[in-house]
Amino acid sequence: MPTSETLERFIARVEQNAHAEACEEFYTANSSMRENQSAPRVGRDLHVAAERKVFSRAKTVSSKCVRPVFVNGDRVVIRWVFRFEWLDGTVTQMEELAYQRWEGELIAEETFFYDPAQRVPQEVQT
Repeated sequence: MPTSETLERFIARVEQNAHAEACEEFYTANSSMRENQSAPRVGRDLHVAAERKVFSRAKTVSSKCVRPVFVNGDRVVIRWVFRFEWLDGTVTQMEELAYQRWEGELIAEETFFYDPAQRVPQEVQT
């Protein structure tokens, strides 16, 4: 079970848009991460690589935790809102729930729940 201090440090890293660094710092080496019902990605190195790939396509990113954060033993649920402004000028805004299982102070399993329609980039309205 994570301490409240660890959870706050994790949230702060994500809100700083240091997603890859958050993976390096707060996930177990063999952690699994999945989106909705897709097959899980296993291994912290894969999580870091996936985050870096996404961020390489973005001009700006905004990451915000919507409180409260729910904690029950080693289970944590965080509501996130992300806004990606892509290099091609389009924008994607996503809201998701992250359901996590922690082993001590590290995330061992995480599933993201969101509406996949949100992933479609939108033209910026001026």
